[in-house]
Amino acid sequence: MNVREISELRPDERAALFERDAGIDEIRDDVRGIVDRVREEGDVAIREFSEEFDDVSVGNLDVTDAAARAAEEIDDEVREAVETAAANVRAFHERQVPDDWREDFDGRELGRRYAPVERAGVYVPGGTAAYPSSALMGIIPAKVAGVEHVAVATPPAEELNPVTLAAIEIAGADAVYQVGGAQGIAALSYGTETVDRVQTIVGPGNRWVTAAKAEVRGEVEIDFLAGPSEIAVLADETADPELVAADLVAQAEHDTRASVVAVTVDEELAAEVAAEVEAQATGKEREETIRGALESDASGVFLARSMSEAVLFVEEYAAEHLSIVADDDESLLDRVDSAGSVFLGPYSPVAAGDYASGPNHVLPTGGGARRYGGLSVDTFLRSTTVQRLDRDALAGLSETITTLAEAEGLTAHAESVRKRLEDDED
Repeated sequence: MNVREISELRPDERAALFERDAGIDEIRDDVRGIVDRVREEGDVAIREFSEEFDDVSVGNLDVTDAAARAAEEIDDEVREAVETAAANVRAFHERQVPDDWREDFDGRELGRRYAPVERAGVYVPGGTAAYPSSALMGIIPAKVAGVEHVAVATPPAEELNPVTLAAIEIAGADAVYQVGGAQGIAALSYGTETVDRVQTIVGPGNRWVTAAKAEVRGEVEIDFLAGPSEIAVLADETADPELVAADLVAQAEHDTRASVVAVTVDEELAAEVAAEVEAQATGKEREETIRGALESDASGVFLARSMSEAVLFVEEYAAEHLSIVADDDESLLDRVDSAGSVFLGPYSPVAAGDYASGPNHVLPTGGGARRYGGLSVDTFLRSTTVQRLDRDALAGLSETITTLAEAEGLTAHAESVRKRLEDDED
């Protein structure tokens, strides 16, 4: 990786860094065709697409029983790791559950109550790697929110990954289907002879999954349109270049389209990080993927003239994962609002959040953190406001209500108030 100075970036270089997208525009028409066929043909279309895209002849689409068996049969050490991670994820998300409330405001009894959606779908990726962690991150907050039926879609295989299946079972899913890609999102959205239709769909996936979520949004609720993984590291001279590089390489192994950046004011650290990244990438099992990500125009090591310039850079970058490794990390955190999840200090690798520390790893990418947060219990909840006014409270507001209603030309609104207070007017 080359070291570049932030102040010297050209407009096209800044655009590559700050205008990242999920890369779905060029496949939207193809995805629309897949979604339409699944909606019209159901299981038949799913099986044909599984043959075409996954090279798998699917027998039973419903593999719920296989998940239950996997949870009993996997290695004890692996099971313990999954259960520990699940417990941590569950404990964190239980803190997010909001309480219903009602309070009196001078005769106006006002409140808010929450109810979960009845049916949610979770997409658990497969493909080039297994993602049991994504099963935990999608299913557990739904169950903590109180969702009655959580269905999982995961790509088919001649032999489904047993750890992923076990994680799905341990997390508490109610149904598991082997259907991936855009067809998996379509199946959850519209239902088929086998797959249950849901109200909300969450979970990461490749750009075909993301494009399908964009296509069905409106028919169902979705979490957000997530793109390739990202990390930004904000570091000062106290940071260990070996550890900074390790986090960059770790995120780069996700996808050739992943974005990894480090920002510092220290010229020596910048050079050492760049050298360490090169050294650590060499010989890795997924070296080809890593190098593809490192060569991206949205990746690099950047030198700032001041910490203020560095902070402005990471705020505009709005990374999925932000690691702050600096002597004054808490004060720097106070200056950054746009990040999916923040990791403070040298002993908080992003991998901890990916797997087991507790917070959700399904996070906004492509600058989405400027507008919304990651997957949470809130994703599966609907809120309803409640109000009860006594006569005196309505009388106290009547002039305000009727004046505004008549200013808008909605005289029936004003009359609905006056009728309730006719005795007072008499």
